[in-house]
Amino acid sequence: MALWGWPAVRAFRLWGAGGGRRPIAFSAGVSGVFGNGSSSKKQKLSLGDVAELIRARACQRVVVMVGAGISTPSGIPDFRSPGSGCYSNLQQYDVPYPEAIFELPFFLYNPKPFLSLAKKLYPGNYRPNVTHYFLRLLHDKGQLLRLYTQNIDGLERASGIPASKLVEAHGSFASATCTVCRTAAPGEDFWADVLEDRVPCCPVCGGVTKPDIVFFGEPLPERFLLHVVDFPMADLLLILGTSLQVEPFASLSEAVRSSVPRLLMNRDVVGPLAWRPRSRDVIQLGDLVHSVERLVELLGWTEEMKDLVRQETGKLTGCDG
Repeated sequence: MALWGWPAVRAFRLWGAGGGRRPIAFSAGVSGVFGNGSSSKKQKLSLGDVAELIRARACQRVVVMVGAGISTPSGIPDFRSPGSGCYSNLQQYDVPYPEAIFELPFFLYNPKPFLSLAKKLYPGNYRPNVTHYFLRLLHDKGQLLRLYTQNIDGLERASGIPASKLVEAHGSFASATCTVCRTAAPGEDFWADVLEDRVPCCPVCGGVTKPDIVFFGEPLPERFLLHVVDFPMADLLLILGTSLQVEPFASLSEAVRSSVPRLLMNRDVVGPLAWRPRSRDVIQLGDLVHSVERLVELLGWTEEMKDLVRQETGKLTGCDG
């Protein structure tokens, strides 16, 4: 894909200056995880080892990749699960085939099915869950380099992670653009129309306004180019709740250095971690919320997590907590 061939210097300009490594004093346990160079055989890591790397701040440039699986505990269905996924339940939207709802030609012909789906995804209808707040806590502690998300639900933003730390690979509802004259519009204007079951129209030319969600065949957002800088710098990669089926997002999982641990927390082993595993991979299968809670416990962050969830939930409900 053309995006992958763009010069790294452009991505660096987008990312900004800084990023030099700071000296880290490793504990004995962390030194054991990294190894002392005396053996060519690399130690197999565990979830506890990853927790020790984070807790001891041996990993300070954590890159995270997430998919729809982190939002299903918030009540948002994923796209591909048989029977329960969005693609299995789109008959109600009067589309010729499921993927048409995310195709620009069909949207221009009939935007109402997508707008009806968008109304159900309105950010106020759902709230972040423990996985989102774990990533927020990772940011608060200064260890999150970047969060790459395939999701368009905006729950990463709602959890308090700043936009500068996000790469919304498939776009977001935070802004919108006229499909005719390309005039930009704030997401609030788009939602004002959608919530009243109106087709959003451009105030300049009258064309249909589309949220800046990436439809099939459209280029990814320019911020996606940050992967050129972020992944080679990463000292830990977390992969949460994704099938790793959609390119070029899926291939990012192989863009970190081979010495960098990759932690997959998912229901199944997927993508390159299934068919080309590395010696530093850690696989934690099962319910994602339970896995995240286990990692938080190993980190010793349980009370901090409870406080953060209480505080942010109070903000979202309009209470002081």
